[in-house]
Amino acid sequence: MPLSPPAERDLTHLRDITLRGYQRRDGLFDIEAHIRDTKTLGFRNVDRGGWIEPGEPLHDMWLRLTIDEEMTILACEAVTEHGPFAICPGGAQNFGRLVGLALRPGFLRAANARVGGSEGCTHLRELLQQMATTAFQTLWPVRMRRAEEQRRQAADADRSDPESGHDGAPALLNTCHAYADTRNVVRRRWPQLYRGPDDAG
Repeated sequence: MPLSPPAERDLTHLRDITLRGYQRRDGLFDIEAHIRDTKTLGFRNVDRGGWIEPGEPLHDMWLRLTIDEEMTILACEAVTEHGPFAICPGGAQNFGRLVGLALRPGFLRAANARVGGSEGCTHLRELLQQMATTAFQTLWPVRMRRAEEQRRQAADADRSDPESGHDGAPALLNTCHAYADTRNVVRRRWPQLYRGPDDAG
């Protein structure tokens, strides 16, 4: 359901953010973000020749993270094509420091330690949270296919295992204390058949 009809108004500022996830031919993944700010009215700006025209980008910035399947950053490139100050492109140069971080809980805190404050760029940093989410969505089908393949291989192994029954379930399941479907032995060997609590002994 769309938003309710707005009050009468005039558009003054546009911020467009684009995020894309790519699977590369070499098995890695590129997560790219682009942010662009424009205004509908011109305004004064000393560093950009004295004036920025309507529709001319105030901010126009790109950020690319190259990650592996474990979501570890292997390369990072940032570019500021337009910023409000002549010095702005310098903030993008430090984003290579993100290499080695993984997109998991604590990532934003670790990234801020490397490119926070005067070491980086506020607008590029703001993209990182959305890039992490985009990375997760990009890798999700890859991870699901891999998990399904692992489940298939485990089922094939069970069928060829002399300890397995004809239906693929281990013949030893629930035949003794160790092979109870609530025990860690079963969780380790046949996780798809485990029925116990997370902290089983």
